[in-house]
Amino acid sequence: MPELMVDLIVSLDGCAAADGWPGLWGMGGPDYYAFLGEQEEHTTLMGATTYRLMSGMAEEEPEAIAQLGAMDKVVFSSTLREPLGWENTRLVADDPVEAVRGLKEDGPMPLRTLGSLTLARSLLVAGLVDRFRLVVFPVINGATGRDRVFDGYPDVLLELVDSRTFDGRLQLLDYVPTVLDHPPLS
Repeated sequence: MPELMVDLIVSLDGCAAADGWPGLWGMGGPDYYAFLGEQEEHTTLMGATTYRLMSGMAEEEPEAIAQLGAMDKVVFSSTLREPLGWENTRLVADDPVEAVRGLKEDGPMPLRTLGSLTLARSLLVAGLVDRFRLVVFPVINGATGRDRVFDGYPDVLLELVDSRTFDGRLQLLDYVPTVLDHPPLS
């Protein structure tokens, strides 16, 4: 059965983005970009907001995300309409949890979210997430942060299974998640 990984970038205080800051908080570097280029082939899952952002980037800077353009992509949206302009992209208007459950049962490749905070949260709550990867950027966005990653999450116990440092400053933390019904007993 293909594994599902939630893959998120966050500031130290848990924001996925911040007003006025450049992409990746201006801290992407050669080690991190090389790592992104080495990713195994997978099906990328995303919501409409992420699709609009990334497909726009594909038009404006195609070389920056060429590898992603060639990969299989599934977009979950009730607002987007066919045909989608980004190559290798399928639109699914059905329930994302049930669709991903089907992809995990019958799909040929690993699955990975790209941003898509609401989608990632719903897949975690449904118990479909096998790995939870964060790349933490060393910045606190107290005044300008938006898209708080963990708002609305249940309690989740995380077992660290891998970690790396990129460019001497970015921290990759790779976990196996366990959604909890209640806090653990001491």
